[in-house]
Amino acid sequence: MTGQMFSGAVAIGLGLVVGFLLFVPFVAIAYRRRGHLSFGRLLLWGAALIYFWAIWTYTLLPLPDGDDIRCVGMVTDPLEIVRELRGTLSQGSRFVRDPAFLQIALNVVLFLPLGFFVRVLGGRGIFVAFAAGLGLSMFVETTQLTGVWGLYPCAYRVFDVGDLMTNTLGALVGSVIGFIVPRVHRGSAKASDADAPRPVTKGRRALAMLCDGIAFALIGYVAGVGVAAVRLYLLELPQDASDGTLVSFWSTLGTAAIWLIVVLATGQTIGDATVRLRYRGGRVPQPIARLLRWAAGYAGISLLGLFVPLAVPALVFASILLLLFTRRGRGLPGLVSGQQLTDSREKPAPAPEHSADAEPDRVTSMS
Repeated sequence: MTGQMFSGAVAIGLGLVVGFLLFVPFVAIAYRRRGHLSFGRLLLWGAALIYFWAIWTYTLLPLPDGDDIRCVGMVTDPLEIVRELRGTLSQGSRFVRDPAFLQIALNVVLFLPLGFFVRVLGGRGIFVAFAAGLGLSMFVETTQLTGVWGLYPCAYRVFDVGDLMTNTLGALVGSVIGFIVPRVHRGSAKASDADAPRPVTKGRRALAMLCDGIAFALIGYVAGVGVAAVRLYLLELPQDASDGTLVSFWSTLGTAAIWLIVVLATGQTIGDATVRLRYRGGRVPQPIARLLRWAAGYAGISLLGLFVPLAVPALVFASILLLLFTRRGRGLPGLVSGQQLTDSREKPAPAPEHSADAEPDRVTSMS
C-alpha cells in the first residue's frame, strides 16, 4: 500500500469512527436546529469529518522512523512561489506537467473544501474562510516545523510560506464556490419552522432505531469498561476465561437498567428523543405502557439474549418487519403498549372514548 493510500485509509477510518461516536448528538442537533435531517446535509457533514482527518493524514503521515529522519530547512521568502510559478508558465503548455506547478495547484485544491464547508455548513463568509484557511495551514506548517511538536528532533518536512499563501487562496476560492448552494440550505442558524410538527414516517422511525442501537452500544461499552475496571482494580479478582462472559452479562444488565430509567422518566428512548418522536394514547396506564415499550426494545431483547441467545435474531427480524408494516412504523413497542407514534412537537389532543389509539394496529403496505 502506498503512502497516499495509507493516509486515505486512515482518514476514512478515523472519520467513520468519530462519525459513529457523534452520530446521535449530530442527529439531535439537526432536528432541533432545522426540524429534520436531510440526506444531503448528512453527506456534507460526513465529508467534512473525513476531510478534517485527511488534512492531517496527508500532511503528516506516514511518520518517518526516528533513525531515518532527515532534517530539512524552511522557505520564508513569500516571493519564492511567484518565481516558481513564473518559471513553470514560461514552459508553455508543458507547465501543467511541471512538479512545481502541480504542487501549487494541489495546495490550492486541498483547501477548497475548507472554504466550501465554512460557507455552506457554517454559514460564514470570505473573512472567516480566509481566517480558517490561514489558521489551519499555519497550524499544519508549524506542526511540521517543530517536528510534530517535539516528537522528532527537527522538521522532516519543509515549512513553506508559499504553502500558507496557496492554502489560504484555496479556502477563499472554496468559499466563493459555496455560493452555488442556495442560501436557504446554508448555515447552521435555527430554521423558523424547526419547532413545527413534521410527518412521522417509517424512515424517521428507522433513524430513531439506529440512534437507539448506537446509543445502547456505546453505553454498553462504557459500562463494560467500568465493570472490567471494578473487577480488576477494586475487587482485584484474578482474570480467567469467564471474564468476558461476566463483563458482558453485567454491562448488559447495567445498560438495560439505565435504559429503563430513561424510558420511565421521559417516556422516550434516546432514539425517540433524538428525532423528536413520542408514543401516545393506549388503554393501559402510562408507566405500564412505558415498561412494555422498554421490554419490546433494545433493552428487553438484549436481556433475553443473555438467557436465550437464539431468540435475538428472530426478534430483531420481527422488529424490522413490524417497522415496515405497521402504521407510521410504530413497530413492536407500539404493538405491545397499544400506543401510536407521533411527533413530540404535536400538542396532544384529548382522546375520545373510542379513539383510534385504542384500536388494534392494521398491517399496511410498504408504500
